[in-house]
Amino acid sequence: MSSFYELESREDKFIGRPAEAGLFLDERRRAALAKADSAKFSWFHAKVCCAAGVGFFTDAYDLFAINIASTMLGYVYGSGTIKFLPKYLPYLNRNQDLCVKVAGPVGSLFGQLLFGWLADTLGRKRMYGLELSMMIFATFAQAVSGSSTAISIIAALTMWRFIMGVAIGGDYPLSAIITSEFAPAKIRGRMMTVVFAAQGWGNFTAALTGFIITAAFKTTILRESAMTNLASIDYMWRILIGLGCVPGVIALYFRLTIPETPRFTMDIERNINQASADIETILDTNNPPPEEQNIIRIETPRGTWSDFIAHFSQRSNFQVLFGAAYSWFALDIAFYGLGLNSGIILQAIGFGTPVTQGVPGVYQNLKNICVGNLILSVAGLIPGYWASFFFIDKWGRKPIQLLGFAMLTIILTIMGFCYEYLTATTSATKVFVVLYCLANFFQNFGPNTTTFIIPGEVFPTRYRSTAHGISAASGKLGAIIAQVGFAQLKDIGGPNSFVKHILKIFAFFMLTGILSTLILPETKGRSLEDLSNEKQEGFVKENFSAWNCQFNRELRNHEFTR
Repeated sequence: MSSFYELESREDKFIGRPAEAGLFLDERRRAALAKADSAKFSWFHAKVCCAAGVGFFTDAYDLFAINIASTMLGYVYGSGTIKFLPKYLPYLNRNQDLCVKVAGPVGSLFGQLLFGWLADTLGRKRMYGLELSMMIFATFAQAVSGSSTAISIIAALTMWRFIMGVAIGGDYPLSAIITSEFAPAKIRGRMMTVVFAAQGWGNFTAALTGFIITAAFKTTILRESAMTNLASIDYMWRILIGLGCVPGVIALYFRLTIPETPRFTMDIERNINQASADIETILDTNNPPPEEQNIIRIETPRGTWSDFIAHFSQRSNFQVLFGAAYSWFALDIAFYGLGLNSGIILQAIGFGTPVTQGVPGVYQNLKNICVGNLILSVAGLIPGYWASFFFIDKWGRKPIQLLGFAMLTIILTIMGFCYEYLTATTSATKVFVVLYCLANFFQNFGPNTTTFIIPGEVFPTRYRSTAHGISAASGKLGAIIAQVGFAQLKDIGGPNSFVKHILKIFAFFMLTGILSTLILPETKGRSLEDLSNEKQEGFVKENFSAWNCQFNRELRNHEFTR
């Protein structure tokens, strides 16, 4: 590839010659993007990871805190009863529990499609911060929700959790694309994994916060006069949910100050001057922010619906989109089916079931649920993310995804077919919990991480966020199906009697995930332009709006006049 200065020596040939000028700008584009791909990790890259990661931390906290909060809600507003030996405790009935748990994933599905498209249309930066502001507002609104004659508190929470879900959904394509487009090629996998790994810490923090709140309210709970008057727990779930605003507020400033990605500026806004200046600033953080550059519009393929259909009508491109979307769909059936119902599963196998009666049993049950979720997070979720971090840029994405799906198929098959034996005795139950932790480990050292990373790499810039949103929305569709199915099926034949068969169903979908992974490309160490499956030489067309500018001495300063 010719250097800029080699091209500069030919400036006289460019005057009034669009073909020569187009070639020059085409090579300049590739040179600038190659420079970004080969950059060393810097403070700017760390800032991107932190800004995106704190958002994902908040996403996970808000989504998975409901796993604990739903039990608290049941004690205050529930209309059902669940049998704990030898006493009955109130809980949310099946429809109530389903509404508060599935509203977030349903909202996420819409948010992923909407914000994915908007980020490719209006820009990554313009959307980044808007979705986080929505999330903060909806989370706070949940914490102060109440009931009235016209609407129940469960209905109000369902509405706010849907809005929160829309915002969380928008965070998936935005954080993935912003991180991937700023990241050097050699460490792109690790940067994206660091961002996504914050989800594990969010899950852990939700359980830890629930445990601390439960311990802090122990005396107050035990002073309650009767099972029908557990007013202190109404404070607990509101504090648990409301604290989810805090990390979001911290992250908001950093998100609002992140610049637009050079790839969006280059290929969608088609402003090569500004994109080149932004890359130089990113590579040298000591430089002041670049001044607004003279605009020269290059002619590159434009993102239109007809072009979108034409691009993904090609078999090789559709295959990648289908493989990414279905892999995420299959994974989320098990990930959310297990993650949002871990408390139910732990109770179903008798792990941590309270032995005390009445009000003391309420405290013990809440404590056990929090401890159980802490164990699952520490023993499986968090180690899995960081195992992916260490191997993602060594082994590659595809081997890790195949390993994860294969191990999940085996583990869930054992848990399903051996369920009766694994829940028969106390020691056998411990084996079940170990297998549950292993399943969590291989979800994250496997497809839960890679299904987030791969769609952020394999599509052209003009459709990268839209296609990532489609893939992520496919995952949330799987999460919704899993949650609705789990709620409708688990009590067939008796309380929690169908759980063993649900685990077998999860195992089947993990097997299908192996097949969808096989049609995906390996992305390790490759540039985003190479992965786009589009020819990069001649990507800038001859017919651009500034072809007739005078290529004079201003060329030496990278300035153009229209």
